[in-house]
Amino acid sequence: MKGMEQRLAALRAAIPEVEPQEAKSLVDAGALLVDVREADEIANGSPYGSLRIGRGFLELRIEDAVQDKSRTLVTMCAGGVRSLFAADALRNLGYSDVRSIAGGFNRWKNQGLTFEIPRVLSAEAKERYSRHLLLPEVGEAGQLKLLGSKVLLIGAGGLGSPTAFYLAAAGVGTLGLVDHDVVDRSNLQRQIIHTEARVGMPKVASASESIEALNPDVKVNTYQTRLDASNVEEIFADYDVIVDGTDNLPTRYLVNDACVKLGKPLVHAAVYRFEGQVTVFWPSHPDNPSGCYRCMFPKRPDPSDAPSCSEIGVMGAVVGVVGLLQSVEVLKVLLGMGQPLVGRMLYYDALRSTFSEFKVNRRKDCRLCGEGAEFPGYDEFEQVCAAPSK
Repeated sequence: MKGMEQRLAALRAAIPEVEPQEAKSLVDAGALLVDVREADEIANGSPYGSLRIGRGFLELRIEDAVQDKSRTLVTMCAGGVRSLFAADALRNLGYSDVRSIAGGFNRWKNQGLTFEIPRVLSAEAKERYSRHLLLPEVGEAGQLKLLGSKVLLIGAGGLGSPTAFYLAAAGVGTLGLVDHDVVDRSNLQRQIIHTEARVGMPKVASASESIEALNPDVKVNTYQTRLDASNVEEIFADYDVIVDGTDNLPTRYLVNDACVKLGKPLVHAAVYRFEGQVTVFWPSHPDNPSGCYRCMFPKRPDPSDAPSCSEIGVMGAVVGVVGLLQSVEVLKVLLGMGQPLVGRMLYYDALRSTFSEFKVNRRKDCRLCGEGAEFPGYDEFEQVCAAPSK
């Protein structure tokens, strides 16, 4: 114990200790509070806006979370001891202004300072998402963000099947499925979310059953309806990201126009025989605005130039590859990580086994997202193909 007392005395001599009220003032001025307690402790309360990293993972994860080593960091534990060791570790990593809260969270709470009861992962969730939790780019905070996210998929077919499966597996908390069609035996070659036993069942009901079997914690909202100008905004309103898995031009334009009007990111994909493409349309992105679908196709192509898969055929596995790419883009958008395909289109040629990338430029004269554009209202298109989803 004598050695420990000497060690603590040395740390207190080297590391500034601050009272909870002073720590709060520092945070209000831009400092970051780093709560190094364990998850079961944090479950009982933690200051708002804290970076919560257990002491055992601090050195492994702090540099991914805080790149600016000149930023003031204030460490907190339960009573003020572990936070001293944490502060010392941070200084050894090169952080120049680190302080420790005297008395820790116990004193913070006793002095009447505000805190929240944060949402934490259950033991079952930690087991299910353990591989995500190992990724610093995701971690527990990212997984909790996914669980609180809502994604709407337009079409429960070839593209919607793998996208919905992987988003459900990833723990996206709420999935919406829009499709008016029923399962047909010809769908089963590529629409892997459905089964032979469900032929004739509404696709949204079939897909919901599969998602429930995979991850019962995911809430599924089903919309067995055709999208049109009268319902699109009401359906889209509560969702964070929209995923376009449609197979007809009128719906693509409608989905694009609603996303632009509502300021929602749209993860778009299309497949043609052995080829596929994926992009993210997000004109309202705060840092990297993109164009929209109308920037690529200002005028609706002739129906003969956009035949459906029921007319020309499609390799089922190709649809799966493209749908998986869509799911990756959705997760990147939700977690704010990496570089989503905003302003870029990824093109996949299965026969050549190649990927190519193209720019998707924003048109200044786009009537929907161009400079000074005002929403012109929704177009009234006739359906150009019978199939609502690939």
